Amino acid sequence: MKLVAVTACPSGVAHTYMAAGGLRKAAEKYGVEIHVETQGSIGIEGELTPEQIVEADAVILTNNIGIKHEERFTGKPIIRVGASDCIAKGGSIVKTVMKKLGK
Repeated sequence: MKLVAVTACPSGVAHTYMAAGGLRKAAEKYGVEIHVETQGSIGIEGELTPEQIVEADAVILTNNIGIKHEERFTGKPIIRVGASDCIAKGGSIVKTVMKKLGK
């Protein structure tokens, strides 16, 4: 299974990057390929490529603040979660996505 994610928070500092780390750690634990873009205070880092988006089975977006260029994900299943949930419950989020997609 392949996922893409975009993490962002209002201040664009710690939670943005901690959320990305939480999702990466959870994906690794469950054998899921994930690419995470951060939209922090210094701008967009690790920008998702069109190929990564096309190949993704689903998209995880944090819902603490608007995600820039969200139209890139039209037609993909989108899961919206809080940045703090990505940090504390990354495993649950990845498992839920896997279950919903039958993976």
